[in-house]
Amino acid sequence: MSTIKPPHPLSAIGNRFSVFLAGSIEMGIAENWQEEIENAFADDERICFLNPRRDAWDASWKQEIHSEPFNEQVNWELDGLERADLIVFYFAPGTKSPVSLLELGLFAESKKLLVCCPDGFWRKGNVDIVCWRKNIPQVDSIEQVIRQIGSQLET
Repeated sequence: MSTIKPPHPLSAIGNRFSVFLAGSIEMGIAENWQEEIENAFADDERICFLNPRRDAWDASWKQEIHSEPFNEQVNWELDGLERADLIVFYFAPGTKSPVSLLELGLFAESKKLLVCCPDGFWRKGNVDIVCWRKNIPQVDSIEQVIRQIGSQLET
């Protein structure tokens, strides 16, 4: 297993099955659920995770197109979402995750999504309806996400 985080190039995916870990990151609020999924596949060389949780994130970056590090982050994420074989969304209870909601809408028709939106996420109803309308599979826990990724590796 390998993990690519921004700003590292996505070309390191190679020919491995790639999974973009989209969803709640909100520093200090959202648990590091990405790490739990990555650890479950630590010994599997067939998979590459694209994890947008940047190690050197600087909250002082202006969130505007002309801010070079911010622009680089957003484009890395969009490129990774487009390139991934599977996009996993986890909407953590107690978070807002507006960018993840935007990304869910952008990729709702891609046929490569898996969504986990437990009770307690502030817009769970919206997420559930979008998934139902677009026939996006949903699971109830990180453990089920891990099982679904494992079954996709086996196909």
